[in-house]
Amino acid sequence: MTSLMASAPTQAGIEIFDRILDANSGLILLDSKDPQALIGQFRMIARHTGQAVYLWQPDTGLGSLRDAHVRVPDCQRLGNALRYMQQSMHFGVYFLLGLKLPLSAMDGSLLRQLARAPKGHLRRVVLIDAPGALAEHLGELAVRLDGGYDKPRRLRLRDGRWLV
Repeated sequence: MTSLMASAPTQAGIEIFDRILDANSGLILLDSKDPQALIGQFRMIARHTGQAVYLWQPDTGLGSLRDAHVRVPDCQRLGNALRYMQQSMHFGVYFLLGLKLPLSAMDGSLLRQLARAPKGHLRRVVLIDAPGALAEHLGELAVRLDGGYDKPRRLRLRDGRWLV
């Protein structure tokens, strides 16, 4: 019974991660009641799948969620991290936690460019609990998702199997 209960947040994390990947924008605004628990779920997903998933925070910079000790050089500042994301030609999901306003004009411009990323390769930039003024500024360029676990989950058919 405990393993079933322990898998519920993991399943919820996988569902949120799938919604991030399926979003029709390169920029996602993710609201969360417990961002650290959510990051923990994404860390487990990255380790299990081996996908390139990163976390940027003001105090630590940009680092891999899959390999906790791996940091991206010269990406402590937000602008440098956003340029790195923009120039990357590989699959990647980048979580940004702890954004503070005001953003520089260049950082705002980079976020808008990342929202309109080319369709050739999948890259998602996810702002966790972004300030309300930033969410309003980005408007329809960003997709808004709720990271709460308390919503009833819907069944969906994927590859001939029903998933929660």
